[in-house]
Amino acid sequence: MTKALDGGITRDGTAYHGRELNILGQRYFPKASCEASFAFETNSEPGQYVPVHVHPTQDEFILVQEGQLELKLDGVWQTARAGDLVRMPRGVPHGYFNKSDKPCRALFWVSPAGKLEALFDTLHDMTDIPAIVAASAAHDVDFLPPEAND
Repeated sequence: MTKALDGGITRDGTAYHGRELNILGQRYFPKASCEASFAFETNSEPGQYVPVHVHPTQDEFILVQEGQLELKLDGVWQTARAGDLVRMPRGVPHGYFNKSDKPCRALFWVSPAGKLEALFDTLHDMTDIPAIVAASAAHDVDFLPPEAND
């Protein structure tokens, strides 16, 4: 059974299903979901990050809306500022880091949706890092060893 896109508007600062998620202290708002893609807003405070990982079956994009992110893309550090679009092809290691002194708000999406929304539901309020890594792997997101973040 395929999941069709529901039409409508997801308001600023809300999730399409009304549920804000806490993923390692960051606020995530799922914006839209269907078989073809899954979109979500992140709100990253200074010092917050998502370690380097790989989506083997999904292309991922980030549209920075406010602030800036430092990204490690395929082993190279780059900076994305408000208005910039980051393109991360499937299979390419990437991570994002708010190394600034200001919050960052960004719209992310993946295509196809795969298991990412289910992963976020699983990770909501989780704090045990080994369990997070295992759950991620079970949902087709593979974290690299910690030294990949250097």
